[in-house]
Amino acid sequence: MKMAHTMVRVKDLDASLKFYSEAFGFSETRRRDFPEFKFTLVYLSLPGDDYELELTYNYDSDGYMLGDGYGHIAIQVEDLEAAHAKHVAGGYDVTDLKALPGFAPEYYFIIDPDGYKIEVIR
Repeated sequence: MKMAHTMVRVKDLDASLKFYSEAFGFSETRRRDFPEFKFTLVYLSLPGDDYELELTYNYDSDGYMLGDGYGHIAIQVEDLEAAHAKHVAGGYDVTDLKALPGFAPEYYFIIDPDGYKIEVIR
């Protein structure tokens, strides 16, 4: 067994594709359009990684309530400080570098166009 993908619903597919591509370097691996059922599925992955992020776009949606059960997805980077500086300079909604008690900073959060949190970790 292995993890295949994580799905999130998005209200603006173009904005989400732009965010994930520019902020992290995701590329589209496949797309499945179902216009007769009014939805599109777009699968994204990072270079060298076969795990996918699925963006589901329902044509008639005004957005979604995130609820309090969702936490975040996490993306690991080699240079945390460089990634943080890139995201701050890009004008993204990011937190300061954070640390667990007694540890050096090892993560921060960035928010995507739909309000989903992404933890960026060392």
